[in-house]
Amino acid sequence: MTELILVRHGQANSHATDEAEYDRLSHLGVQQAEWLGAHLAQTNPHFDHVITGTLNRQIGTARAMGYQIAEQDPRLDELSYFALARAIEAQHGIPAPSDATEFARYLPQVIEHWARGDLADVPETFEHFTMRITGLLDEICQRNGRILIVTSGGVIGTVMRQALGLDIPGMAKVMLQVMNSSLHRLEHVHDMLMVGTFNATPHLDAPDRAHARTFI
Repeated sequence: MTELILVRHGQANSHATDEAEYDRLSHLGVQQAEWLGAHLAQTNPHFDHVITGTLNRQIGTARAMGYQIAEQDPRLDELSYFALARAIEAQHGIPAPSDATEFARYLPQVIEHWARGDLADVPETFEHFTMRITGLLDEICQRNGRILIVTSGGVIGTVMRQALGLDIPGMAKVMLQVMNSSLHRLEHVHDMLMVGTFNATPHLDAPDRAHARTFI
């Protein structure tokens, strides 16, 4: 059996206007990761393998958690949100949101246009994004043991889509709910991915850490 523990990176630079600016942890993001690492150290700290994407915020999260990274795989990198946002505004007149309520309506529109192939000149197609993630999952599930994967919300949403058979709107809703530094546990048994835990944040559940429960 293979047990997968997926972690979304800690809070990144939420004031960024492009991919490069976004790809660094905020001070709170580092703290979130440290708290998560301390929680795992007190419960079940052992992993047979630790994998991250190649993004700074993913690598920084794993290190702040206290883990040595065995492998960095670009297939765990996030979708290019800012490029998709520019494309949907230029090609369909849908501007970027100005607050959280607008974002909750906006992201599903972006994903649906992207999935339909309605966005031109973007870094990768939706099909390529999906296939690189599911291809890596297939490889990882051939390994035995407990594996920590530090990645991003869009990747986690895609994994949940595969495991639960979600449609595109359902996947977009899942992506909206994935909190920074959240835990997601899946098991590969009987040739199937089974979801055991989604979006857990036990390291942030204390009342004095309520401010640290972030999505962006």
